[in-house]
Amino acid sequence: MKQVDLLYTGKAKSVYRTDDPEVYIVKFRDDITAFDGEKKDTLSGKGRYNAEVSSFLFGYLEEHGIGTHYLASLEPATIAVRRLEMFPLEVIVRNVAAGSIVRRYPFREGEPLDPPVIVIDYKSDAHHDPMLNDDLIYALGLATPEELDQIKAMALAVNEVLSEYLDQRGITLVDFKLEFGHHDGEIVVGDEISMDSMRLWDKETGASLDKDVYRFNKGDVMETYAGVAKRILSPPQRGSA
Repeated sequence: MKQVDLLYTGKAKSVYRTDDPEVYIVKFRDDITAFDGEKKDTLSGKGRYNAEVSSFLFGYLEEHGIGTHYLASLEPATIAVRRLEMFPLEVIVRNVAAGSIVRRYPFREGEPLDPPVIVIDYKSDAHHDPMLNDDLIYALGLATPEELDQIKAMALAVNEVLSEYLDQRGITLVDFKLEFGHHDGEIVVGDEISMDSMRLWDKETGASLDKDVYRFNKGDVMETYAGVAKRILSPPQRGSA
């Protein structure tokens, strides 16, 4: 498999075509952004940590019967993935009220959400990723009712698997973002699952273990990313259920 040309450059990842039309290469860059790109920096090693965590968690989901686009880790900060026909949707699963849901609705920061709340945004920089409801999704032709039902069910299944896994490592999965696409007629998870796309809190201290450390100047970003990557890739803590 040989890298051919650049297909897409996002805020923190670059996607390349290969000589196999069904395989892409994703490079996790060291760029980090917040507030719709208003705040941005480059942090050495950040891409590698996100790639390692994404690779591991994609593999873990596959082991639990949830299809993803992940194929293999190629080198630090680089993975091979299946080519997907993506839904232009960002699917956010929220287990605890935090971030924008607290700013926009009368929830208290840290309030448990049981059952989890699914919020879906339109993935469009030009429209600033507005929130969608089911009727808007159907009217815009972004997904059929059957596809949307499957996407929501898969998002909740991912939530269940990851919440249990992270809980065993002393981490609360507060919320996270997923993207989905078609591969050979099946809907699978795409994009990434990393500290950039999850909101994580330490179970004991409540400390942020994700990009909020960067957003709100809560500490050393790279120390946080290195620490949470080590926890995610390590065996459960003693005494964990």
